[in-house]
Amino acid sequence: MTEQITESFLALLPVYGPWLLGLTTYLSCLALPVPSSLMMIASGAFVASGDLSGAVMVGSAFGGAVLGDQTGFHLGRRASRFLPGADSPKGKLLAEAIGKLQAKGWMTVYLSRWLFAPLGPYVNLAAGATGYNRRAFSLADLAGEATWVALYIGLGITFGANLTAASEFAANMLGLVAAGVIALGLLWWLWRAAHAPVQD
Repeated sequence: MTEQITESFLALLPVYGPWLLGLTTYLSCLALPVPSSLMMIASGAFVASGDLSGAVMVGSAFGGAVLGDQTGFHLGRRASRFLPGADSPKGKLLAEAIGKLQAKGWMTVYLSRWLFAPLGPYVNLAAGATGYNRRAFSLADLAGEATWVALYIGLGITFGANLTAASEFAANMLGLVAAGVIALGLLWWLWRAAHAPVQD
């Protein structure tokens, strides 16, 4: 089913270009199973071949993603009682998002746009439900979505029609960056622990 959706979206991309890409990024930010990252890579390939405008595709992907995030934030604020229960898989993702948001708010919003993207829609809901500052959320969101869009459309432009190579490169690169972020976090925690005052 997922493969059929992906094939259908990719087939329609040259026809409906920016509208379809904007809709895809919007829906993905609401946790719907659409191939947003692959669509951006494919868009970049069409930009590289001259079939689509780079500025228009970047603008539509970015606009759709930001609008989706703001919708999720608004839903979280207005309908917190309808959020998934803690025992469900989505509820566990939401609980994890709330924990990360409370620990490191701005950075959590920023990184969940592109590096830890599966958490993104749940961070949106969590931010709204917990009363997180909308301005702080929006600024981090804009920065994170700009990173996501530039990264994936840039990969499509770089790799052209070789979507498989671009997708594999993106997965490997993000895995490496994630490992680096975790390693830096661990080093910072060890440094803090080593320099903490000794209690009698």
